[in-house]
Amino acid sequence: MDSLTHLALGACMGEAFAGKTLGKKAMLWGAIAQSIPDIDFLASTWLNTTSNLLAHRGFTHSFLFWALITPLFALVAERLHRPHNIRLPKWILFFGGTIFIHIFIDAFNNYGVGWFEPFSHQRISFNAIYVADPFFSIWPGIACVALILLKKLNPQRKKWWRMGLGLSALYLVYCLFNKARINTDVKEILQKQQINYTRYFTAPAPLQNWLWYVVAGNDSGYHVGFCSVFDGKKEITFQYFPRNDFLLQSFGGHKDVQQLIRFSQQFYTVQKWSDTLVFNDLRFGQVIGWQYPSQKFAFHYFLQYPQNNTLVVQRGRFEGWNWQTAQSLLKRIVGN
Repeated sequence: MDSLTHLALGACMGEAFAGKTLGKKAMLWGAIAQSIPDIDFLASTWLNTTSNLLAHRGFTHSFLFWALITPLFALVAERLHRPHNIRLPKWILFFGGTIFIHIFIDAFNNYGVGWFEPFSHQRISFNAIYVADPFFSIWPGIACVALILLKKLNPQRKKWWRMGLGLSALYLVYCLFNKARINTDVKEILQKQQINYTRYFTAPAPLQNWLWYVVAGNDSGYHVGFCSVFDGKKEITFQYFPRNDFLLQSFGGHKDVQQLIRFSQQFYTVQKWSDTLVFNDLRFGQVIGWQYPSQKFAFHYFLQYPQNNTLVVQRGRFEGWNWQTAQSLLKRIVGN
């Protein structure tokens, strides 16, 4: 999830843990603990782009990091707040739970997390919620603001942190329900439309959980389309993109290319834009693909100009958006 959501969730968890004892300092501890796995952003200061893609949500989102950092946080907090009536095991439980929630909910996005680093490079991705979903984030956000404004002993504080955590958890369950429903429909549609595939995935289109992005194919290429939970017709208008592996021959065993392939989990295509070779990671969707089916992919890496790939994950997500784009998204959500 995005950083602001993690901060708000952590603040609500801190209030639930020790708001009455520590006051708003508990919210601060929760926000810090919930954000600590994202310390991996510092790696971008010395790693190149492709190495940083693999480092992000890697070791600092692993179970090993979680096991190491939890007791360290607990010991520091226990010592700083003496005298108090909070035993060390309770501190460990709080920090362990708060940090675990971060690496757990990040696995529901399409970027993937390295739970088993450094022993395995496998990335876990449930592809159930968009990385910035306002319908998930708004509840802990509102609750966090209320908790900041209310006084320490106000009895309403309990209601707010419960709402912030409870409604976001309920929405996540709803997203999983939508995911299961979409997967069932997509498998039926792929069979009905006689589309052969060896791998596929579904992931929410931007900023919501009703319109889903669908990719299905094999080493030759991928069929890409969109499916809404409100679709009346069980059919998808797919756009086919050949993978074009032959375009990578001139790069041989180039390290950047190998890292991009590993990062993409085999969901990639290669295209030639004028005189430039472009590597597309299909997992991050198309730029307004529901409006223009042949539109380019949000994640596009310029193979011959690596210096031009700063913020490669973020740069294409909302390129070309305007009011007409938002209207087309709403119209497609309603169903075919």
